Amino acid sequence: MSQLTTTRIVLPGIVEPEELLVRESALAAPGPGQAVVRVEASGVSFAEQQMRRGKYYDQPPFPFTPGYDLVGRVEAAGPGVDEALIGTRVAAVTKTGAWATAVAVDAGDLVPVPDGVDPAAAETVVVNGVTAWQMLHRTAQVRPGGTILVLGANGGVGSTLTQLARHAGIRVVGTASPRHHDAVRALGAEPLDYRSPDLAAQARALSPGGYDAVFDHVGGAGIADSWRLVARGGTLVSYGTAATKNDAGNARLPVLGLFARLLWWNILPNGRGAHFYNLWAGRRDRARFQARLRSDLTSVFALLADGSLTAQVAARIPLERAAEALRLAESGTVAGKVVLVA
Repeated sequence: MSQLTTTRIVLPGIVEPEELLVRESALAAPGPGQAVVRVEASGVSFAEQQMRRGKYYDQPPFPFTPGYDLVGRVEAAGPGVDEALIGTRVAAVTKTGAWATAVAVDAGDLVPVPDGVDPAAAETVVVNGVTAWQMLHRTAQVRPGGTILVLGANGGVGSTLTQLARHAGIRVVGTASPRHHDAVRALGAEPLDYRSPDLAAQARALSPGGYDAVFDHVGGAGIADSWRLVARGGTLVSYGTAATKNDAGNARLPVLGLFARLLWWNILPNGRGAHFYNLWAGRRDRARFQARLRSDLTSVFALLADGSLTAQVAARIPLERAAEALRLAESGTVAGKVVLVA
């Protein structure tokens, strides 16, 4: 096997996007159970935005290569891996490391991408699709005919969640800035201005009996409003702390405080649930975790392939311009997901 090489983006510390580094290096041959994937697309998510601030809950020490997920083709197979995988298009959730031209991945983490699906389109629904699917169908278990509130319905997860819910026969009210309201309507949701001082009252007016589920990636003080909007028998699903992304101090404290509040609400005898969604929950049972992720992402890919789900690609930007991509993703001006492409 010829020497494999990779170009990767390195996050050297708590820096501005323009201070990301581009590095070329040799890539070791895949070990037992591994495959090397030649990356065609990788996403820019809220996780990377937090990592550059040193505020992602369990990020690795600097320096490291970001990149939460990828889509690409298998280029090499290590011992114990079926060589029939070579040349096939796959997706994987990596958490870090995917902002590169080639990555070694545990073959058990690979999920086939349907033929004919554009790599960048597929990329938009890897971590976003799994997150949205599991929150809707596993955590909240919203039934057809229900009504949900999605904060940030124009974002990567929010836009996917909105489409999955509408496909399942669920009414969606979604928050976004006014510039994105037409896009939110196009997804099938009823938009509200997230900056409105009486947002909670407006949301209540659209569903006076409360919501079967509220999906909140913002956290902070506003989480109390989200909780009050949950109907009896409904569920609050929290999956982020965007409100505290620029706060100084220990990055874990806002998350731990949120955990404590959700736990308290969840045990109260009021007929409502409150949960923090974590994609990596249950990973200690690796085989079960991989099987569940593969099943859920395969379901999402099937909807993408048959046109039931439309990829929300905000921009396609070459990997070497990752700084530009990260700055754009952080600007709050785009709908959908910014994708780094080979």
